[in-house]
Amino acid sequence: MLMGTAERRGAPADDGATRVAGVAGETSAVRPEAPDRDIPATGPDARAGERQSAYRPLWREEPARRRRMPDPVRTAAVRAVLVVAVTLILAMVAFLCTLAESWLAFPMVLGSVAGTVVATWGVLDVWVTRQVWNQRHGVVSVPSSTARAMRRERRRARRQARAAERGRGRIGRRGGTGQLSHP
Repeated sequence: MLMGTAERRGAPADDGATRVAGVAGETSAVRPEAPDRDIPATGPDARAGERQSAYRPLWREEPARRRRMPDPVRTAAVRAVLVVAVTLILAMVAFLCTLAESWLAFPMVLGSVAGTVVATWGVLDVWVTRQVWNQRHGVVSVPSSTARAMRRERRRARRQARAAERGRGRIGRRGGTGQLSHP
């Protein structure tokens, strides 16, 4: 039989009081039980403890460690999980039908093979969808990213090429004026 809160804390006739056994050698005393085991029931903080424990969340929100998957990738992943689950069920039924020497064994084996092909396609679909989404929407650039370092190198090379081009253009426009020495 399951005990509810009222049965564990005492009958309603106790008015919220429960017998609490003291330290060895002391007689038992009657004192009101705390609304929570880690809040003392007696003393000046008893009322504040009751008010504080009136609302205690069941869980504490924590920030997500990883970002949520994009919708198309999540859809493909759910589809792949469902297909893999059905394929595993088909394979188990085929195995059990084979053990029972049932006529359904051969059709189930064929279904399992077809399901394996479809499940492989589903898993590849998740991978391809993820790659396409990353390519279209960009990847999160982290400082250690090789793509970021390559972009930085290309930018630096373009800047140097533009600076060299500007330098050559300036020399050609001067037309000999401003030279320090003549040949």
